Formats: sequence, C-alpha cells, structure tokens
Amino acid sequence: MLLPQNIMQLLQSLIWLLAGVGVFIVGMNFMGEALERSAGTGMKRLLERISNNRFSGVGIGAGVTAIIQSSSATSVMVIGLVNAGVMTLMQATPIIMGANIGTTITGVLVALKNDYFDMAMYLLAFAGVMMGFSGKEKVKVAGSLCSGLGLIFVGLNIMSSEQAFGNPLVEDMFTEIFKMIDFPLLLILVGVIFTALIQSSSAATGVVITMVGTGVLPLELALFIILGANIGTCITALLASVGANANSKRVALIHFTFNVIGTALFTAIIWIFKEPVVDLLVSLFPGDDAMSLQMRVSAFHVIFNVTTTCALLPFVKQLVDYSCRVIKDKKEEKDKLSLEYVDDRLISTPPVALMQVKKEIGYMISLVEENVRICFAAMDRGTAEYNEKIYNNEKIINFTNSALTEFLIKLSSAVEGSEEKIIGSYFHVLNDLERIGDHAENFHEIGMEMINKNISFSDKARSGITSMRNNVMQMLEISKDTFETMHEDRLSELTVLEESVDDMKRELIAGHFARLAEGNCSVDVSPYYSSVIVGLERMADHLVNIGYSIVNPTGSQRKES
Repeated sequence: MLLPQNIMQLLQSLIWLLAGVGVFIVGMNFMGEALERSAGTGMKRLLERISNNRFSGVGIGAGVTAIIQSSSATSVMVIGLVNAGVMTLMQATPIIMGANIGTTITGVLVALKNDYFDMAMYLLAFAGVMMGFSGKEKVKVAGSLCSGLGLIFVGLNIMSSEQAFGNPLVEDMFTEIFKMIDFPLLLILVGVIFTALIQSSSAATGVVITMVGTGVLPLELALFIILGANIGTCITALLASVGANANSKRVALIHFTFNVIGTALFTAIIWIFKEPVVDLLVSLFPGDDAMSLQMRVSAFHVIFNVTTTCALLPFVKQLVDYSCRVIKDKKEEKDKLSLEYVDDRLISTPPVALMQVKKEIGYMISLVEENVRICFAAMDRGTAEYNEKIYNNEKIINFTNSALTEFLIKLSSAVEGSEEKIIGSYFHVLNDLERIGDHAENFHEIGMEMINKNISFSDKARSGITSMRNNVMQMLEISKDTFETMHEDRLSELTVLEESVDDMKRELIAGHFARLAEGNCSVDVSPYYSSVIVGLERMADHLVNIGYSIVNPTGSQRKES
C-alpha cells in the first residue's frame, strides 16, 4: 500500500512526465510551423509535380511530411486539395502512403539522443529564443525552427529524467500497468487512444521511444503501441473530412484503411514471430545503452511504414475502388457554386493555400476574359445568343470574388511578412477583376438595348470603339501575363497602352459631339456610345491596377474608377 509521501512523489513524477510531453509537443509545433514558413517554396515545387505516377506521389508525400514534420497535417492538406478538385483519388493515395514514411524522421532524431547531442540542442533552443528578438523575418523563422528543435529534446530529457521515469515508483507503476495489458490488441488500442488524444503520431512515437530508452517499457510491447499510433494518427484526417465532399471522405478512409491493413499484417507477424523480430532488432543495434534501445524502436517504425507502403502501392486502384464502394456520391444541387481550387482546410498550410489562391484567381481571370470577348462579339453581331453564358460566368465571377475574399481574410491571420503583402495584392486583384466583369456585363446590356430599339453605331463610331477595344484587349493579355509570372517586365507597356486609351477616350468623345453638331450621328445612340467609351477607359484603369497590384501591394499607384 502506498504511503501519503509515496503518493505525493508519484504525483510529482507524473506531473514532471506530463510537463515533458507538453514541452515536446510545443517544440514539435514550433518546428513544424517554422519549417512550413521557411520551406514554402519547396512545398510548392513538390505539389506542382503532382502526377499519376505512384512513385513520385510517394516521394511527394514523404518530402512534404519531412518538411512540415506531421503526417496528419499532410493528410489534412491532401483532403483540402481533393475537396477543391485539384487532386484525384489516384494521385492522393500514394501521397498519403508517402506521408507515413516522412513522419518517421522525428523518431530517428529522438533515438539519436545522447548527452552531447542534448547539450547542443539546449544551446540551439537558447539561440533560437534570442533570434526571435530580431527584426528580420527570416531570422525569426530560423529562430523558431531552432527553438522548436531544441525544445523537443528538452521535453525528451524531462520525460527521461529521474524526476519522471527515473522514479522507482513510476517504474513500478508502469511495470504493473503493462503486465495487466500485456496483450497485443490492448497495446495497439493504447497506441490508438494516446495518439488520438495528443493528435500527433510523432509525439506518441517519441514518448514510446523514450520509455524504451529508460527501461520502463519492454521492446516487445512497444512495437504494438507503435502500430496503434499509426492508426491513431488517422483520427485527424477523419475529423478533417467531416463536411467535405465524397472524395475527401474517401481520402480519409483510404488513409485509415492503409494503416489498419499494415497494422494487421505486422501484428500477425510479431504475434507469431515475436522472439525472432526482437532478436533481429537487437542484432541491428546491439548494446544496452539508451541510444541502442531507442534505435530499435525507431528502426521498427521506419521498417513498418516503408514495408507497408511497398506492399500496398501496387493496390492503389483497388483501395480507390474500395473507398468509392463504401462512400457513395451524393446528389448535390447542380446550381451550387463552389471554388475550383481552394478549400478552408488549406489554411493550416499557408504556402499551399496561397498557391491555390493564385490558381483560383487565374481561373477567375479566364472567366472575365471570356466574358469580355463574348460581350464584344454580341455587340458586333447584334445577337442575344451569348446571354446565358455571360450571365452564368458573371454569377461565378461574383461568387469567386466574395468567397475568395472571405478565404483570404481567414488566411491573413495565419501569415506574416512577404505573404501578407501577397494577400494584400490579391485583395486588390479580386476587386478589379470583379469590376471588369461588371463593365463587360454592362456592354452586353447596352448591346441588347440597342437591338431592342433597333439602333446601331455609325461606321465611324464603330471604328473608334474597335480601336479602343483592341488596346483594352491587349492590356488584358499583359495584365494576365503579369499576374501569372509575377514579373514587372511589361508594366511600362501596360502604362503606355493605358495612356493611349485615355487619349482615345478624349478624341472619340470630341469626335462624337462634332458629328452630333454636324447632324451625322443620331442623338438616340449618344448615351450608349458615351457609356461604351467611358466603360472601356475604366476597364483599362482596372487592368493597370491588376498589373501594379502584383509589384506594389500597397496600392499607391492604383486608379479609382
């Protein structure tokens, strides 16, 4: 029976242990966030290489997870991309498999822990904190990375200290607990629950590795808990798929199924061949020191994920078919609008979110360009054949402007520095595109009114409008190119064209009034002609704004129309 003093010692040790776990998780979050911010370009490049090649998919999944140090975050990001229609299930499945390999890096780092390594990590954590006081963004990010990596090992040392696992009472308590649950399925359940609670398989694996290194947890039991942790990490993806479309739910199901199959296979192998498996791991890392004990667990974690991926990679199609049979497509409203490339789940990975926002704006530009072209065509031909297309496009343009603005507001709280400026430029671009779309719709309405009233522009008026319109279309092409490349090479050309449009507006209006005075132009057509000329000039202003918004997000050179 425990005496009151022993109970107090036990509580102190458990609190010390929980503090270590807390510091470890904080360090993981710090490091993951810093890696996301510093490696944004690398993540973009990896995701831009998405293809139907299974091996490249596994590489992308492993690479992205190695960058952000979280398979859960990768899974949520993939669900967001699938929900936005950017990625197919066949492309997403190998990435999910690769994510399981990428997450093993944390376990390897934890297993390499020794006194000299720990001292270096402590200094790194201190250096990281000091770097955080710098005024430069890159130095701050590097500081977060250093302090996060250092805190991981501070947390590990707190867990493995005498105040925690070093206390005989704690050792006895865990020994008794593991005697009671010395059954593979119960141990797997422990791994599932623990990982689901802390929402990080890397942190759960780190704790297990530390327990093995201190001698509290036998290797043969730790292996089953590691297997359970791989199922527990699926909980985050399953929760992220709630409210998403059918394909996103299928991604979460594939992730869960993949880990369950791998766990079932390895559970059967270890259950039947426990001693040979343990002997193999011991032979790979002989010795009784903490590092050898820890490397055995880490090596098993790597072997499990690599082997499971290799075994199931040939069956990607079967996994996709299975998920489609389990989760049926729902009959959604055909008129329900949604963004093409963006999903709220991407906010957790700002570099990827910004990449997708750019794609969404690119899609919006294509709709605006299409509407401008067909509105001009409708005016030229005096036809109503484009009515439905124009109104449908305008509906999508307005929705995209509203929905994407809302998304950018949410995203702005998750970014800083240069990314804040990019978001600022995107706000401006969206507003200008929406206004250009409005002008195009106005042109179409003008054309329809003129058809109904059976009036038309004179040849002289039509020629002037065509010349001005050609300049505007050229500006639209330059603004589109500037947005896609993010280069200011053609801004001077854009400015020259905009000034030319201004001059043409003055000349055409003056010429129109001269024709009216001479009786060579109908008064009935005058308001329509003026509206078209003014609308084209304002459209040119918005196109200049789009170009300069990319290189000058502060908006100091913007024109109000």
